[in-house]
Amino acid sequence: MMQGWQRRITWLAGAVAALCMAGAWAQDGATSPTLKPARYRFGLVAKSQLNPVFQDALKGAQAAARDYKERGVEITIDWRTPNEEDAQKQADAIEQLANAGVDGISVSCSDGARLTNAINDAVARGIPVMCFDSDAPQSKRFAYFGVDDVRTGERVMEELAAALGDRKGRIAVLAGNQTAPNLQARVRGVIQKGKELGFNINPAKDVFYHKETPQDAAAKVEEVMNNNPDIVGWAMVGGWSLFTDALLKLEPGKVKIVSVDALPAQLPYVDAGVVDMLLAQRVFDWGYRSVELLVAKAQGQPVPEKNISELVPVTKSNLKQWARTLKEWGF
Repeated sequence: MMQGWQRRITWLAGAVAALCMAGAWAQDGATSPTLKPARYRFGLVAKSQLNPVFQDALKGAQAAARDYKERGVEITIDWRTPNEEDAQKQADAIEQLANAGVDGISVSCSDGARLTNAINDAVARGIPVMCFDSDAPQSKRFAYFGVDDVRTGERVMEELAAALGDRKGRIAVLAGNQTAPNLQARVRGVIQKGKELGFNINPAKDVFYHKETPQDAAAKVEEVMNNNPDIVGWAMVGGWSLFTDALLKLEPGKVKIVSVDALPAQLPYVDAGVVDMLLAQRVFDWGYRSVELLVAKAQGQPVPEKNISELVPVTKSNLKQWARTLKEWGF
């Protein structure tokens, strides 16, 4: 009988083949199957409880804990995520986890600069810390797992330009939290690639920040659309506005939209033709891979500093297949 980690890798390979995406969603490398029996408690600190992608990261961490139990490693996940984005509350959570003597911490940074000291303090106390989704590269964290954010922004703009074809005009960027390092990098990627492709995106006038909740994001899109009828495309570096159905009333094709993330609540936008493409992040693996990397670190195994995951394009052509894949993953 296959162990949990083997089932996951085997099924994942099959899902990739079924989606005709070989290599796009390849496993970043699993930890060694040789493990010493152990018991660990890991802290998981995401940006916000209200952002659905982080609930899926928690599911991934919990799934990893179940799989490691089959291999003789008992893992407890200590979820310390603020209800809304708050870097100070994240810093407090890291300190509390360090005081509790956890065996490792994984954090998605709302503000990498503000969290650097908290991360370094935990590391100084002998607690390994890694980042997922949003990095603190100047800190003493031992690893990062997530997308290449600049390249993600570039990819969003490339796909948006392809959707627009010969149409030229004003591009709006939906950008989330202005202090999040991962989102800042994605915005830079959008702007740089836009310039290469003939779109002049003004950072002061065309980039729109907001609280990272579905309601606030959708309200920002509606506000911007009402005040700027010359917009021909949206480059969404996060999919917050698509976790609510508020924008399904938009006329399909009138404004082209490409967005990061592709979870179940967002798929009706592709089906309705309102969104041209979603670029899926491995949000489940934010949690799963965090546990894998923390276990590897705890067991003295080598861990790469940078663990970059790829985006998966989701359009009408593979929408049903993608929905089945999400269902298989427990969404």
